[in-house]
Amino acid sequence: MIGILNIGLGNVQSVYNAIYENGYDPIFVDKPEILTELSHFILPGVGNFNAVMQRLQTQGFVEAIDDLVANGTPTLGICLGMQLLATSGSEGDECKGLNAINANVPPIPPKQGLRIPHVGWNEVKICQAHPILDEIKDLRDFYFVHSYHMQCHDSNNIVATTEYSDNFTCIAANKNAVGVQFHPEKSQKNGMKLLENFCEWDGSF
Repeated sequence: MIGILNIGLGNVQSVYNAIYENGYDPIFVDKPEILTELSHFILPGVGNFNAVMQRLQTQGFVEAIDDLVANGTPTLGICLGMQLLATSGSEGDECKGLNAINANVPPIPPKQGLRIPHVGWNEVKICQAHPILDEIKDLRDFYFVHSYHMQCHDSNNIVATTEYSDNFTCIAANKNAVGVQFHPEKSQKNGMKLLENFCEWDGSF
């Protein structure tokens, strides 16, 4: 059973539709106790790192997600969802994250001629193989919308990078947890393939 967190963190319907179009029957997760029933978990989201972590804490999701990841359930963070998998984030004051990936989340550094947030299509450079990238070629374009990015403390967790203002991590993974900074549900053929790969992934990395 593939579950998609649904606590008001952006347009989760587009993620649902993409998973459904790949031939699966996902469910929305609005209570932490549902997490124990899942084979795969997707953590999408847009918004403020600190505010969303507070909401997850208030609704009892932080401990439940910790247990789910510790039990080996394949977990995918999308955009803010990826950032929430980090150890900490600095958006809206320094705040602890879910700590599934040893990383912090600072703002994209400003650079003359580049606007922030980073919005639009950009190349993804694969640094190491990962099951969610099976049959996806290197340097394919995916769709981004973000002002913060993940900085991994262990280079072994970096799966792919993108160049914008700096060379930043756009896919990071640790065991059964993986995060993508772009929106696969908005990234056409390659994004759909990535989501299909995730739904077939057993969590090993």
